[in-house]
Amino acid sequence: MQLKPSVSSQDHAIGKADANLVIVEYGDYQCPYCGAAYPVLKELMREFGDQIKFVFRNFPLSEIHPFARPAALVAEAAALQGKFWEMHDAIYENQSSLSTDFLFELAEKLGLDQTKLQHDLKQDSLEDRVDADFESGMHSGVNGTPSFFVNGQKFNGGAENLLDLIRSNAS
Repeated sequence: MQLKPSVSSQDHAIGKADANLVIVEYGDYQCPYCGAAYPVLKELMREFGDQIKFVFRNFPLSEIHPFARPAALVAEAAALQGKFWEMHDAIYENQSSLSTDFLFELAEKLGLDQTKLQHDLKQDSLEDRVDADFESGMHSGVNGTPSFFVNGQKFNGGAENLLDLIRSNAS
């Protein structure tokens, strides 16, 4: 399966901007498998961050993870204050504590402007952003989380397999 749409400047990306290796994760902040993949992906970025571009797209499975969508919305609101990746990491590092109140606690710990956060969370644009990510996942053949794409092609394996593949290609 192909990634649709391709990675653009609208995506949340870290790593080398013009990398030859682009990894996209469709993730759900409450998914235990995404939580297990998170430290592996952090290791991947530690080892190869100067060689890859890593992109995160929201794919909240709201029917089974009630805090996935609120977490995605708070992460998107944090992005408007320049702290998407800090919020992304804080949510995954505290995944077992997820609740609406806890998301606001995290925002406060990260130094986000609480008034702006509350205002931004009421904007349709955040809902639209999360919905657009989700729809792009559906068009790309995502049916569970985490799902990975490497250079636009669906990767059929978990984060550990992805790390092994990149390590073997790097050596």
